Amino acid sequence: MRVSAVIAAGGQGTRVGGDVPKQLQNLGGKTLLGMAIKPFDKCRRVDEIVIVLPEAFKETESTMCIQSETPLRLVSGGSRRQDSVALGVDNVRKDADVVLVHDAARPFCTVSLIEQVIDATIEAGAVVPAIQVIDTVKKGDFVDKAGSRFVTATLPRDQIYLAQTPQGFALDVLRDAVELGRSGVTATDEAGLVEQSGHAVRLVEGDMENFKVTTPDDFQRARDRINTDLVGDGPRTRVGFGYDSHRMVSGRRLVLGGVEIPYKSGLDGHSDADAVCHAVTDAVLGAVAAGDIGQHFPDTDPQWKDVSSIELLRKAVDIVSGLGFCVGNVDIVVIAEQPRIGPHIQAMAERLSGTLGVSPGLVSIKGKTAEGMDSVGRGEAIVVHAVVTVVQR
Repeated sequence: MRVSAVIAAGGQGTRVGGDVPKQLQNLGGKTLLGMAIKPFDKCRRVDEIVIVLPEAFKETESTMCIQSETPLRLVSGGSRRQDSVALGVDNVRKDADVVLVHDAARPFCTVSLIEQVIDATIEAGAVVPAIQVIDTVKKGDFVDKAGSRFVTATLPRDQIYLAQTPQGFALDVLRDAVELGRSGVTATDEAGLVEQSGHAVRLVEGDMENFKVTTPDDFQRARDRINTDLVGDGPRTRVGFGYDSHRMVSGRRLVLGGVEIPYKSGLDGHSDADAVCHAVTDAVLGAVAAGDIGQHFPDTDPQWKDVSSIELLRKAVDIVSGLGFCVGNVDIVVIAEQPRIGPHIQAMAERLSGTLGVSPGLVSIKGKTAEGMDSVGRGEAIVVHAVVTVVQR
C-alpha cells in the first residue's frame, strides 16, 4: 500500500498579518508548515510528501530549513486552493494507492489520525475527519435594510459536522475530482469536489486539537499550545550557558558584541565570527532548550556567509519571544590576550542590549587574559563564555 501526502501551503494567509504567509511565519522556532509536515514524516505508512507553496517562497529560509526523512518534493501552487492541490496531485507518485490532502494551517494533526484516515480510505475510497457540532446551529440568510441579520431556520445539529484534514482518497477518485475542478466546478475542499463527482465520502472522527489557524486569535491559540508543549510547567526563569571560540587570522575584521574593534587581525569564521554574539546566541537558545547556533544557522548554508552575528542573535531572541520568554540579563566573559577589551565594553553592552531587548545595565561584559597560556595566551584565539537568564512573560 503506497501512500502520498499533499500538504496545501499555497495560500497567502493574510488574515493573521505579517510579511510572509501564515504557514511560514515563525512560532517559537517553528513554522506552521514545519509542524504540519512532522506527523506525516513520523508516520511510517506515508511514502512521500508533496508540499505545494507559493512560487515566491519555494526557496526561502523557512522552506529550505524543512527537515524530513520521508522523501519530500516542493511544487509551485496556483491562484486558488483547489488549483494548488490539483498541482500537488499531478506530482504524486503514479503508483500511489492513497493520497492524503492536508492543510499546512493545521499544525497539530497526529499520527493516529493520519493512520485512521488511511485505514478508512482503503475501505471507502474517500474519507473526511470531522467533528460533530455540539452547539445549536442557526441559519441566518435574511438581512434587512439596516444590515441586521435574522435567523431563518434552526438546523438539526446531529447532521452537522465540521470538516478537517487530512482528507484521504483513492488516487483515481481524487484525480476524477481534480479534473472536475479544472472543468469549472468549485469547492472549498477536495471532499466537496469528490461529492460533486458522484462518489460517497465517509466521515471519521476528527480531533478537536486539529484546528485550523486562520485568524490572529487562532495564531495566538497555536502559539499558546506550542508554549505549553515545549515549556510545560517548568520554572518561569530559565538559565542558558553559551561558549564560542575562534582562531585569529590576518585579513579579517575583528567584531565582538556587534562592535568592530581596530586590530591587526580578526576572527576566522563563516559569518563575521563575532564570538561574543555566538556565545550569547547559544545561551539564549539553550535557556529554552531550542537547540544551538549550528542547528539554526549552519556554516554550510551560504545565506549566513559574512552575515552580521547581531542578526543571528536577533533571530534567537525572536525564537525565545515566540515561546513566551524575554531576556532577563546576560553575563559575558571574553578571554583574549590582545586586544584589550576594556575600552570597548560600554559600546558592546549598548549594542547587545538593543538586540536583547534589555537595558545596558543588564549586560555585563568582563575581559580576561589567559596569562600567556595555551592558544589564547599566545594571541592565536579568543574564547567567550556567556550566561543568560530568560523570564516567562
